[in-house]
Order: sequence, then C-alpha cells, then structure tokens
Amino acid sequence: MAHSADHPAYPVGLRLSGRRVVVLGGGQVAQRRLPGLVAAGAEVQLVSPSATASVEAMADAGEITWERRGYRPGDLTDAWYALIATSDPEANTAASAEGEAHRVWCVRADDAEAATAWTPATGRSAGVTVAVLTRDAERRDPRYTAAVRDAVVDGLSDGTLLAARRTSRAGSDAPRVSLVGGGPGDPDLITVRGRRLLAEADVVIADRLGPRDLLAELPPHVEVIDAAKIPYGRYMAQEAINAALVEHAKAGKAVVRLKGGDPFVFGRGMEEVEALAEAGIACTVVPGISSSVSVPSAAGIPVTHRGVAHEFTVVSGHVAPDDPRSLVDWAALAKLRGTLVVLMGVDKIGAIAEALVAHGRDPRTRVALVQEGTTAAQRRVDATLATVAETVRAEEVRPPAVIVIGEVVGVGPTA
Repeated sequence: MAHSADHPAYPVGLRLSGRRVVVLGGGQVAQRRLPGLVAAGAEVQLVSPSATASVEAMADAGEITWERRGYRPGDLTDAWYALIATSDPEANTAASAEGEAHRVWCVRADDAEAATAWTPATGRSAGVTVAVLTRDAERRDPRYTAAVRDAVVDGLSDGTLLAARRTSRAGSDAPRVSLVGGGPGDPDLITVRGRRLLAEADVVIADRLGPRDLLAELPPHVEVIDAAKIPYGRYMAQEAINAALVEHAKAGKAVVRLKGGDPFVFGRGMEEVEALAEAGIACTVVPGISSSVSVPSAAGIPVTHRGVAHEFTVVSGHVAPDDPRSLVDWAALAKLRGTLVVLMGVDKIGAIAEALVAHGRDPRTRVALVQEGTTAAQRRVDATLATVAETVRAEEVRPPAVIVIGEVVGVGPTA
C-alpha cells in the first residue's frame, strides 16, 4: 500500500534504550532533539562535519558518538530510528530513501511530508509525558502544537487537570507528606513540582514566610493549618508541627508542609523529615528558591560579580554574635572579602555590624536590607556597617528582610 498523506499519524512511544539511533546534522535541530534521545537511553551516532558548541560538548562528554563527516550511504544500517537534519537537501533525500529501504523510521527536519515519522511537541509533568501531533497540514505549525502541549502540561503542573483526584484519600493510600520549599514569597517562584503537589493536597501546613497567595487557590475542602512563627510573637512549636504532620498523614491525607525559601536553609526541614521517618511516614522533599540569593537578585544585587566578589556566605542572624548559643565564627567572616548574606538578622544587625568591624571589616562596607523581597511590598534600604543600626531604626525596617553586606551592593544600575 502506498504511503498517503490523507491518513493520520499513528502515535506510539519508542523504547530506544540501548538501540542505535542516527542523527544526521549537528545544528540547532540536533541540539534540541539530542538531549531527549540521550535521556531515553539511545545509543546515538551523530554524522556531521560540524556541530554547535552544545552538541560538541555532548560528544566530548561521551553522551553521543560523532563521525565528523557528511552523510554516506549505509549510515542508517542497523538503526532503529533516524533524525535527518542536514543543510544538504540531496543528502536528506538520499538518507530518507535509505531509511525507507531498510524500514528505519526517519524524521526529516526539512520536509515533514516526505518523512516517515514526525516528532511531536513534547512536555513532561507529574510523571506523564505529553506528546502532541496534528493531522491537518495547516495546523502543523510548531507554535500550535507547542501551545496545545503547554496547556496540558500547565494543567498537570498546577493541578487543574487532577481536580478529580482532589478528594480525601483517607484509608486509600500509604501515609505521605511533601515538604515543599515555596520560594521567597512571589507565588510565581514556587517550583512546578511544588505547585502540583500543593494542588493535590488535602492538608497544608503553612509558614508565614511561605507564598501566601497560593493558599487562596486551594479548593474549599483543603484544610490549611497556620504554622506561623512570628518573631517574638505567636508561634507553633516545632514539636506541634511534627505531630500535626504525622497525625494527618496517618489519617490517609495528602499533606503538604509549605515552607518559605528552601526547606533545608534555616527552615528546620530535616527535623521534620526525621520526625516523619521515625513515624514510618514517607516524605518527598521539594527544594525551593532560597531567599538568600533570590531576594538580593530581585533588588538588583548580584551576590557574586566578576572582579568584586568570588564567594558569598549565608549566615543566620537570629542569635547575636556575643550569645553563647551562637555557632557562627564572626571573626572568620570579617576576614572574608566576598559577600555576606544574613537571614533573620534585622533586630541583631547592630550587634552583627559591630562584631564585623571589631574583627577587621571596614566600617564603610556597604549594606543593603531588602524587606519583603519579591513581593509587592518589597523595598530596599541601603547603609554601611557604621550606619546600619541607626538606619534600621530610622527607616523602621521590619522582618522578613534579607541583609546583604559587601561591595556587590554597589554594583548595578539600581545601586
């Protein structure tokens, strides 16, 4: 039976692990497609006289083999699949004919209608691979298939396509908890995986510094528990948080512990993981964007900059330098030339500045305090080590605020 363009493509998932795949051409098409082929476990042979820097790096790393030459008849021998993407139309046609003769499925970058296979617009989320193909020639525009793919992937990522699963799981699944880093405050800065798990939750135990706007998106049946730890105010003891995690998980609920920033950066995340492990409850940890780097970035401050700072140190400022409970070597920090980022240190910044100056840091060292970073209420206040204590009082800087100490404060157009 002759091939006809009138029939729709038959969708199928190729299992290419350990199987030979030939890629002809080392340009932008190969650069986009090779990572997926490598991730599928294919044994990829690239045939091309030249390649982009990224493709060449894959060859140097041993992820693919590279024959530095043009196409020759016989290159598709024993191949299971081929991607034809050279800049030579005659070579593409010849290679496609060879694939047809040897029954090798071939994708052609230059002529989809002459190909025996098409590459779908592909995305992944929630353990699901989404592949979109279109039948109509007028809708075979990559922008159209990409838009359909993105709509489905976004629905999986934010949980809107999983609404039917948002029912209580009591008695149905093994206890499970997701420890999710919510990022610095802007709800758009939570990870895709974190947002999906939040959308699937039955119970959310949330910190004050988590992205609060995301809680408004939760359906009415979701129980939200306030685990706010307001400095020197009302707080929920860590032991009570641990107990709540265990209690709701054992009741068969999908539990999300929503924390600000990253769970393991001054977030007591490991304490919660240990408590869950002791109770025999599985825990998934989802890293988050730490405020230590994201908040300075949002305020136009790079924590490192060529010729200015080659290192940055993140330190907790919740304990004063002269407090016997302090685990920080402030004398050593004062001798560093790079950037110092202090979290939870607004009320101790005067003592911190004094300790740094006493141990040798220049009192003229620039300081920036970024309050409510990445949110609509963000503001930046600049000072020096000599003036920061008075500036905090005069400007009424309140937590949460990230403090950046170092010459990087003076870098950039917003300095």
